Amino acid sequence: MQNKKNQSSVGLMIQRCHKWRMRRKQFTDQARITTDEIERERLLQAAEHCVRMTNAEQDKIDSIRDSKEKAAAVAAAEAEMRDAEKNSGADSKSDEDEEMNFPDFITNLN
Repeated sequence: MQNKKNQSSVGLMIQRCHKWRMRRKQFTDQARITTDEIERERLLQAAEHCVRMTNAEQDKIDSIRDSKEKAAAVAAAEAEMRDAEKNSGADSKSDEDEEMNFPDFITNLN
């Protein structure tokens, strides 16, 4: 019974991770098209928050799963990401190409 409960809670955590990833994508897409610098910064900060929440959920998932399940989950997640990129219909730019669209004051915060 305990294993079934853990599987259910892990499933919910995975759903929350997916939700946070989709929100991050939405925020970064909005930041790319907005012309207002203040709004762009706010959207990028919201996207960073989504990354932190995704990482927290992923840490919870990793702490519950054993090593065999982790390897299978990583492979499944990578396959899902590849499928999502293929099916998105967007041009396949790398992360570096996408960051080039932002002004220097956003990407070079040194």
